[in-house]
Amino acid sequence: MKSTCIVAGNWKMNKSNQDGKSFVSEIQKRILDKGNAKVIFCPPFTSLFTIVDTLKSSDFSVGAQNVHNELKGAYTGEISVNMLNSIGVEYAIIGHSDRRHTFGELDDFINKKIITTSKSNVIPIFCIGETLDQRKSGLTGKILKDQIELGLKNIDNINPEKFILAYEPVWAIGTGETASTLQVEEAHLKIKTNLETLFGSKGLDVPIIYGGSVNEKNAESLINIDGVNGFLIGGASLEIDSFCNIVNIVKNF
Repeated sequence: MKSTCIVAGNWKMNKSNQDGKSFVSEIQKRILDKGNAKVIFCPPFTSLFTIVDTLKSSDFSVGAQNVHNELKGAYTGEISVNMLNSIGVEYAIIGHSDRRHTFGELDDFINKKIITTSKSNVIPIFCIGETLDQRKSGLTGKILKDQIELGLKNIDNINPEKFILAYEPVWAIGTGETASTLQVEEAHLKIKTNLETLFGSKGLDVPIIYGGSVNEKNAESLINIDGVNGFLIGGASLEIDSFCNIVNIVKNF
């Protein structure tokens, strides 16, 4: 059996406040035993308070989809780790490909977010991954190494219980294309090797989860891959049946 497996649902810009509340309430009724799974819901900012409140008597967790590196200031539209922590949010996604490629976030900005978050009570879910062109050019290993080194720059120590790394090949996110089991295994091994180089044995214990068109049909084969410690799920996290089925697949690993 693997160590605790993480199942995080990234709703992106979906679900109203009431929709989100109804969704997590129904999942609580269906999933009475999560077994070995740690389940995290990542709703839009507008639903965070409601989802935290709805889940307050459970052991489900809540994460934000983004966070700023500054604790306060003139940053219109941004949210700080202190704000997240104050309402009971435990996790924050950082460096997602949507933020990198749609909103132009660079490794330096992502690094600042990780440094700030790592000093708080909010656990970062640090996303990395290559584009299709980079993979076709044989640059996957270099891209992952660069993103890890730049994203974790000036971080001398890491607590594996307070850090999650998510491998999300950009070409497999929301496309219906899933990396092959061999591609995923090779990528996770590269990531683990880079983390070990930076942080020694603690780097080896950092959970590495996979994201990229994960669904109830491929979840079992993916969770069986050596080095995969769970999932960061997009589209399949928006439907009750598919999300519950994935949790049920993962919970015994």
